[in-house]
Formats: sequence, C-alpha cells, structure tokens
Amino acid sequence: MCRPVFCFLLWVLAFPIGAAPRLSAEDELASQADSRLFSRGEYLARAADCAACHTASPNAPFAGGVGLATPLGAVYSTNITPDPKTGIGNYSFEDFDRAVRQGIAKGGRRLYPAMPYPSYAKLSEDDVRALYTYFLQGGVDAIARESRESDIPWPLDMRWPLAVWNGLFLDEKRFEPRADKSERWNRGAYLVQALAHCGTCHTPRGIAFQEIALDERQEGFLAGGSLGGWDAYNITSHPKAGIGGWSDEELLRYLRTGSTPGKAQAAGPMGEAVQHSFRYLKDEDLQAIVDYLRSVPPVDDGRPKARYEYGAPANDVVKLRGTPVRQPGQAGPDPQHEGARLFLGNCASCHHWSGEGAADGFYPALMGNTVLGAQSPTNLLQVILNGVSRGDEASPDAAFMPAFHDSLDDAQIASLANYLFERFGNPQVKVNAEDVARLRPR
Repeated sequence: MCRPVFCFLLWVLAFPIGAAPRLSAEDELASQADSRLFSRGEYLARAADCAACHTASPNAPFAGGVGLATPLGAVYSTNITPDPKTGIGNYSFEDFDRAVRQGIAKGGRRLYPAMPYPSYAKLSEDDVRALYTYFLQGGVDAIARESRESDIPWPLDMRWPLAVWNGLFLDEKRFEPRADKSERWNRGAYLVQALAHCGTCHTPRGIAFQEIALDERQEGFLAGGSLGGWDAYNITSHPKAGIGGWSDEELLRYLRTGSTPGKAQAAGPMGEAVQHSFRYLKDEDLQAIVDYLRSVPPVDDGRPKARYEYGAPANDVVKLRGTPVRQPGQAGPDPQHEGARLFLGNCASCHHWSGEGAADGFYPALMGNTVLGAQSPTNLLQVILNGVSRGDEASPDAAFMPAFHDSLDDAQIASLANYLFERFGNPQVKVNAEDVARLRPR
C-alpha cells in the first residue's frame, strides 16, 4: 500500500494521459470536412489562376502589384493575402463573395473588370466558401504590402461609373448545368466559363470593355481577343480559325506543358496560365475542358489555312554567315538581308539556321507555329522583346528564351520579325519600327 503523498503524485502524473480529451465522432468528421474544404480551396485557387494576376514577386505570393495595360491606362492587382490592414484579413465570407462575384471590395470600392468577376459570378457558393477558407484560414501567408493605385488619369479613374457598367453587363446568376449535356461536359463548361475564366482573354470585347459573350450560346464566345498587350487566339471549334484541327492529345499536352510541337508554344499570359494553373489540374478536369471546347460553335475569321500550317525550313541564310550585322542606331550595309543576319546572330543557335529547332523539341521549330501563322505580329513582337520564362528549373517542361529589348532596337526587331514571317510564317504580315515601339517595355 503506497503512502498518500506518493499515490497523489502518481495520480497527478497519470491524469493527463488517462484523462486526455478525445474528439467525438462528430468533431472528427467536422475536422475532416474542414481539411477537405481547405484542400479544395487550394485546388480551386489553382484552377482560377489567382497567382498569375496577384503575384508580382515569387517572394510575396498573392500580395498583388501585377500591372495590366487597359485602353484607359494600367491597373494593378490588389493584395489578397489575409493581412488585416493591406489585404483581405478583415473580410467576412459575405465581403469575399461580393468582391469575387460582383467586383465590390469591402467598404464599397468597386473593382475594374480587369478582375474577371463577370466570369467568377458563375461560381457556386460552395466553391467560393472553399476559396475563402483557403485564403483566410491558413492557406496563404499574410503579407503587409499596400496595393498600388492605377495609372488611369482623372476623371477616368472615378469608380462610380462601374456601378452602371455592372448594371449593364454583369450577370450575377451562378452556373446552371445543362440537362441535355453530360456531367463531364458540364464540368468543362463550368471550368472554362467560371473558374478558368477563358473568355476574359479569348472573347472579343465591346466598346465598354465588356466581353461580348459569356457562354457557348452567345455569338462570338471564345472567338479571340486582345488584352494586356497580347492577342488571345480563337479557341472555338473552327478547323482553321480555332482549335478544330487539334487532336485531343495535342490540346491536353498544350494545357499540361505549354508546348505542342507543330502547333504552339505558350508564352505571356497563356504561359502563366499553364505554369500557375493548368499543369496542376486533374486529368479528368483537363479532358472536360477539351470536351467543352470541342462543342463551342465555330467562328470563322476568313483565314485561308490554320495558323500552324505556315512556313518551311530556311535555305537562304548559310551564305550570309560571317557578314556583319549593323549596330543599333547605325545604317546597315545591306538592309535587304538584315533580318536574315539578325536571325543568324540571335536565333539560329537555338532554333537552328533552318528554323527546324532541336530534335527533341526543347527549342521549338519556327514553321508550324501559331505565333508566326497569326494575322497580327503582336505576340511575336512580345516574345522577341520580353522573352519566355515558363515553368521552373526542376520541371522537364520548362521553357526559356532571352529577351532582346535591350540588345536590339525597334528597327532591328522589325527587320527580324519581317524575316521570320516571310520565311517561317504568314508572309502577309508586315512590321515596322512603330509597331515595336508601341509594345516596348517602358
């Protein structure tokens, strides 16, 4: 029989173990539900590509500061981390839902429709709640960083007209599945129309910067648009103007990796969408997107052949090896061949002098490339000026191309672009130095 003091000590030491509180079955189920909701919110944030627009620096995810050129001036994304002063840390669920689906921040400040809330308006309440859980309950680190004001001049920067804009163009109805379509088709429609907001870039806009269509039942949906200084091509089912000539596997590869040899390589905003969003989506979701795109009514733009059907290997540049290329600001000795010389000096080491690229496709071929078969030089000029950086070093699908905005002047880039279009792409496209100057980074 133990002494009273010793027995008391044993009882005290044993109590935390023997009497430790245990979660009830209901609490365990609730905890598992919260975990699933959190994980779902993280996946939905990937599908919505929030990082591409709200992350200016990799060291400050979701802290905003990304600029987007609009016809009125540049606007900048806001801080959507849970910081209570500079971010959304003091948002209730209702505040969050109103900002995401109606473009109205806490306190009533209206957001420019560069934020794709006309697409997000279709999000289900469950998905908005999952996003809220992820952003405000532990999925995102709070970062104290003030959001940058837009560069839109007064009086165009007044926000009250956006209330009128919403009244005219915002449809607040959530996505409604079509009973005459399959479950996978409806999933693809929801992803394309709402979460992935494909129409934000790929649908033409009207005079008030509104998308002219928001789903496949409206004329012009996904028929191609321009946003932020880039062209977003027609992705309707048309065999020449759109993606009707692509196989399912080619489309899936493009979404997963950003590269489909003989068709296209993603750069700019589409490269960011692949890097931050599409490559993380489940196979069944990517297939649902492809199924839905196949059903979008074709829109013809009158082109004689598909963008990837242009070009042939070069056979005219070997004789120019060793000839001088003029320096920026100086007159060249032979303007007729300057584009070819610039190609040899700046492009051929990766894309090969014939333009056929690397055998393994790491450096893409220039013929059979949608950017060179386009009817506008915009995307080619953007790539030459700003380069390509897609993926990370650990990714087997990473792509990198240096920017030439510091090493080539506007006239040189125009000469190079004209050579590329004439030799490898659509020879009807002509470029001048003023075209380059309009896109050159300031």
